Amino acid sequence: MFRVTQPIDVRRNIRFGFMKRFAKGIFKENPIFVLMIGLCPVLAITTSVANGLGMGLPVTFVLLGSNTIVSCLRKFIPSEIRLPCFIVIIASFVTIVELLLKAFFPALNRSLGIFVPLIAVNCIILGRAEAFAFKNSVFQSVIDALTVGVGFTFALLIISLVREILGSGELFGFRILHFQPALFFAFPAGAFLIIGMLMGILNLGKNYTRPAGKSPKPRFRKFQ
Repeated sequence: MFRVTQPIDVRRNIRFGFMKRFAKGIFKENPIFVLMIGLCPVLAITTSVANGLGMGLPVTFVLLGSNTIVSCLRKFIPSEIRLPCFIVIIASFVTIVELLLKAFFPALNRSLGIFVPLIAVNCIILGRAEAFAFKNSVFQSVIDALTVGVGFTFALLIISLVREILGSGELFGFRILHFQPALFFAFPAGAFLIIGMLMGILNLGKNYTRPAGKSPKPRFRKFQ
């Protein structure tokens, strides 16, 4: 009777592990709100939710493709030239994304502009290829790409939502605010302010969920 329930428990543990991994990529290791990397397109294109989604999905696609290929070829890529190889692999997927956007979403491609080809040098993608995909299996690299991509897209959507409402008073073309919007939030400085506010809210939530009497781990070693 106990043996019958074992596969169910295994599937439940696998599901819980996936959910925990995705939650970690969105909250604990979010590339924008926690790691603070890849901010260049975040400051430039998050003026609308459409732009945020239009940047998040291509980055997730490039992450998924590059992590998969790097993990498959990790035993054949010499360590001395791994970074140029990573750039070539990433640039190949970026070219695919750029051609697809030009063919099927020309308006979005014009809105994103130069930041579509600049995905090739996004430190999030190159960092995951170097730190994770080059050292782990294909399956683990795919899961890592999905979690990081979902976390990046989630951050873009939240920032874009706040900036579009406060900066233009609209959301998907519909008027939300019935007073003069603050144009400050439509500029990169406004994006910095919103990112800081959202980081503060997330840190406040972490402090409330941390068990009583447990202090956060120090990030830097104290020198005597």
